[in-house]
This record gives sequence, C-alpha cells and structure tokens, in this order.
Amino acid sequence: MEWLTDPFEVTFVQRALWGGFLVSAICALAGTWVVLRGMAFLGDAMSHGLLPGVAVAALLGGNLLVGALVSAAVMTAGVTALGRAPRLSRDTGIGLLFVGMLSLGVIIVSRSQSFAVDLTGFLFGDVLAVREDDLVLLGAALLLALLVSLLGHRAFLALAFDPRKARTLGLRPRLAHAVLLGLLALAIVASFHIVGTLLVLGLLIAPPAAALPWARGVRGVMALAALLGAGAVFGGLLLSWHLGTAAGATVAALAVCFFFLSHLASAVRHRRRSGRADVPEPALRPIETR
Repeated sequence: MEWLTDPFEVTFVQRALWGGFLVSAICALAGTWVVLRGMAFLGDAMSHGLLPGVAVAALLGGNLLVGALVSAAVMTAGVTALGRAPRLSRDTGIGLLFVGMLSLGVIIVSRSQSFAVDLTGFLFGDVLAVREDDLVLLGAALLLALLVSLLGHRAFLALAFDPRKARTLGLRPRLAHAVLLGLLALAIVASFHIVGTLLVLGLLIAPPAAALPWARGVRGVMALAALLGAGAVFGGLLLSWHLGTAAGATVAALAVCFFFLSHLASAVRHRRRSGRADVPEPALRPIETR
C-alpha cells in the first residue's frame, strides 16, 4: 500500500493527479468524436499548430495558454475555410496548415536571441509542474466542454454518422463541424501543458478507442474513456515516480497500452462467442413413458 500511496502524498504530484483527471475528462468528450469521425490527423495537426502562439507568448512573457488558444483559433478558422474549397481535399488543407504553422513557430524561435521557449516542455509536457491556477483553468475548460457537448450532441451525432441526414434535419452540419473543431482545440490547448503536443493524442484518442468495444452508446464511450484516461494518469504517475521516467510520456504510453489490451480482450471475447455459436446444441432425449 505504501508503494501505491507514497507518491501521492507529495503536493505537486497531487496537483498533477487532479490536473490529469480533468484533462482526461476533457479529452474523453472531444476524443470520442475524433475517433468516431476519423479525425486523428486533424488532431495531430492542430496540436503541432499551437507552436507559433506558444512561442510568441513565451518571448513576450505572456500566458502560454492564451498563446496556444490564439493559435488553435487560427487553425480552426483555417481548417474550416479550406474545407469549403471545392478543388482542395480536406487532408491537403490540413497538411498545409500543419506544415505552415509548425514552420512559423520554428522560425519565431530561431529568430530570438535566446531560446526563451522551452521546446522540450512544449513537445513533451510537464505534468509535475501543474499549479493551482492551472487546475482552475482546467476546471473551467471542462465545464465549457461539457456545455458544448450537451448542446451540440444531436448535431455532432448526425454529423458523425450521416452528414446528409444532418442537413435534411436542419442541424447545420457546417456550423456543427466548426463547433466540433472548437471543442477539439479546447481539449488540445488544455492538455498540451500536461502531456505536450507530441503526446496529447495519447489521451485524446487512445481512451475513446479503447472504450469503443465495450460501450453501446456515445455517452457510454465518453464515460468509459474518462475512466480509462484517469486510470492512465494514476498509473502513469505511479510508474514514473518509482521508475524515474518522464511523467507525461509514461501517462500517454499507458493509455496506448490500455487500447491494445482492450482490443485484445475484445478479440478473445469475440472468439469465445463465435466458438459457442458453432457448437451444435445437444439433441433432446425422448421422454420415456411407462
């Protein structure tokens, strides 16, 4: 029990744990739609597109979250605008924005006299540096994500499974897509300080993808994904404390491990059910009457 509890008696580890729990819930709300709609590449592009805003904010001594939010807003507007171009595929537009924003961020950093931007922290996060102010911001982000998810659930659901039906029902799929991009940007901005931009997809995609075989509805996927993400945060912090590994990377790696274990268990369950279905039922014996 001491092996399990000793790390979480330290104050900064406690803050990291609560911050990870909040991020897991936010990522579960946005990541479920990312998985259902196959938007993993978009999530990766948006996470790397935060670099220009973070670099400018760090060089000017401003808030990194505000800089990341500005970059996320630019990426969201750019993806929405390029998605309406008739002769340009959506993946092409996302790729161009991805490379352009990342290049701009590197240029801003390279032009500075000193490397004021901690690129290592930006790329890989620093979950153990979470402060009380960060917890307040994460709590507000979670409330906003919950509000957006509740109000846009019907439109998001129709958009994920049948965009034409959404247009027929008057749900305005273009607006729903833009709002969904905003929800994704919110999750990425809230998460990059915890696990970094390179690892943010670990919490954004792995828990919802692991929850898919075991949940029957979208809300069930979200709830189970939040639990799996919280488990990855707890286990990742515990392992990183005892093994001396990077906390954010350990959390993301454990979330990915949960995904593989979930689908392995689902495959075993499917084989067992298939085997039972193939076994013929024993013939009924005639009832003897005397």
